[in-house]
Amino acid sequence: MPRGHPRGTSDLIHPEKITGERCAGKLARTVREGAVGKGPGPRAPRRRPTSLRRWRESELIAEFHDRLRENVRKREGREAEPSAGIIDAQSVKATASVPAASRGYDGGKQVKGRKRHVITDCLGLILVVAVNAANMGDREAVNPLLARLRNLHRDIALVWADGGYTGGLIDWCREKLALTLEIVKRTDGMEGFVVLPRRWVVERTLSWLMHSRRLARDYETLPATSEAMILFSMITRLGRQLARPRAAVRH
Repeated sequence: MPRGHPRGTSDLIHPEKITGERCAGKLARTVREGAVGKGPGPRAPRRRPTSLRRWRESELIAEFHDRLRENVRKREGREAEPSAGIIDAQSVKATASVPAASRGYDGGKQVKGRKRHVITDCLGLILVVAVNAANMGDREAVNPLLARLRNLHRDIALVWADGGYTGGLIDWCREKLALTLEIVKRTDGMEGFVVLPRRWVVERTLSWLMHSRRLARDYETLPATSEAMILFSMITRLGRQLARPRAAVRH
């Protein structure tokens, strides 16, 4: 049977003709392996399933992710809505496909590309995410992110952050968002690697994202597409977590 035109003009593989399950499977493979096509070994990212743009614009990916996150929280004995969060950022290199207008140089990390800002709950599950040029400062980029957090999660009262978020941002959160921003810093006596309270949770989440080959660098033209890829990476992780049988409770 003919496979149809690879660009989707055939009725056999036209994006409107295939099932949502098949689209989700292709997206999961794109995020996990960095490519849609078959073949052994690493490959350069190829054309994404057309459904990604439609799902992103209709906020279907975000809704799917949020429902899975609520189910995972309930399974862990938590309330569906969190009351506290942790914020951090991650700079990643960008490829030539990323427009120069949406990438920059992060002098602190010495990375030329984009920066991912995420706020997670205490389980490390993403609440909100934003992607912008790496040369944008944390304080400048985090204001709209925190405002979106307040609009989406009304029960949030406390957010932990590192020393990069000090200054007027603490007062702004308290006055404008009725939100407490607590800074977790290293003390002067700490030497070498130290696990800091609360901050390790969001840092673990950022390391989870790097398990997806598509997220090892930023390949996307639009920052909104990068955000959708991050959420879809978490969707696959949440799905696996819900599929695992729970350990028997010992009395």
